[in-house]
Amino acid sequence: MYAIITQNDRSAWKDKTGELYHHPKRYLRLLKPGTKIIYYKGRLQEKKYKKFRLTADPYYFGIGEIGNQYIDPESTKKDYYSEIINYQAFDIPIPIKDDNEQYLEEIPDSRKGNYWRDAVRIITKEVYDKILSLSNINYHIDNVETEFTTTITEGKTKKTYSTKYERNPKLRQQALDIHGYSCSICGFNFLERYGEIGRGFIHVHHVNPLSQTGEQIVDPKTDLVPVCPNCHSMIHRDKNHILTIEELKLIFNMN
Repeated sequence: MYAIITQNDRSAWKDKTGELYHHPKRYLRLLKPGTKIIYYKGRLQEKKYKKFRLTADPYYFGIGEIGNQYIDPESTKKDYYSEIINYQAFDIPIPIKDDNEQYLEEIPDSRKGNYWRDAVRIITKEVYDKILSLSNINYHIDNVETEFTTTITEGKTKKTYSTKYERNPKLRQQALDIHGYSCSICGFNFLERYGEIGRGFIHVHHVNPLSQTGEQIVDPKTDLVPVCPNCHSMIHRDKNHILTIEELKLIFNMN
């Protein structure tokens, strides 16, 4: 199943972006464990929230998956919490319309007047893939690694990496669960520096370059390391020698 979940600037619900979604019981039928979700935020209503947003217009801002669910013990209406797992924030806001001013979500004629009132909306895999294709989520998992380890020819792209890591974002999340979201070299943390807009953003470096090792079994504890984009770029700065985490950390501490 695929769904859009709404997170408003002001809300009585106790959401935690990328961690928990607080919602009425009726949404349980739409948010079953394993459902792949895309986060949505409506138009800015109060200027005081502007600094916490990517844009004032409505937009999509991340993906995740529904995990465990449990009743809110403090609710008199039997509201629920749904855990969000494998959360990844988009680097850029994705508008709700394409370049032709057509909505990315498929809105039935019978719902055109009140479609956006629903905080949770079921979508098709095609809509999910369409929204995802407009983000760089498929690339930011290992963006710099890909840039340096693929052969790109004008008109077509030949992928020289074929690993379980590239196809399974769960490994990335497992690595972040183990190592955290701070850069392993300089210590920079996007959430601490930028607030909610930085939650969940960090590059993950593949310790063993994929172009050299080919397909492999990846251990998120030893093979994947969180690094900020700047440090990730420095690791790959010299095309003839990819720096190790220890080497770049030594350089960083010496300057």
